[in-house]
Amino acid sequence: MSVLNNQDKAKEWRPRIVVFACNWCSYAGADLAGISRIKYPATARVIRVPCSGRVNPHFVLQAFQYGADGVLVSGCHPGDCHYATGNYFTRRRFQVFRRLLEYVGFEKERFHARWISGSEGGKFAETITEITAAIKKLGPNRKMRRELH
Repeated sequence: MSVLNNQDKAKEWRPRIVVFACNWCSYAGADLAGISRIKYPATARVIRVPCSGRVNPHFVLQAFQYGADGVLVSGCHPGDCHYATGNYFTRRRFQVFRRLLEYVGFEKERFHARWISGSEGGKFAETITEITAAIKKLGPNRKMRRELH
């Protein structure tokens, strides 16, 4: 009987993905996906930030600690940043950060950085679908989750 209960719980579980989306491009892409009624899993919670370059790695760690199963940092394509070089800082910062997460034993499939413009609603939906599928294979985030009382 306990095997059946565990299978039912596994079917019920849906990943929680936190998306830090650039106001100028990625957030607009997410909005376009919604306006265009493009279907994608309802696993993402979007947080609008002025620029992907303003996302501190500490925010990513906190998202994981407070229950996120995956995190996506998304910004303008390189060369198209509203603030000129913000996405270049993002790219450099999160390449190193991702290697650090891997070094401490955290699954690299849980963290993503992607470039999505305001006209790429379909790409936003594909990205969320792809990340959701990868995280479903991994299961819930239990390594960094902080128990809240």
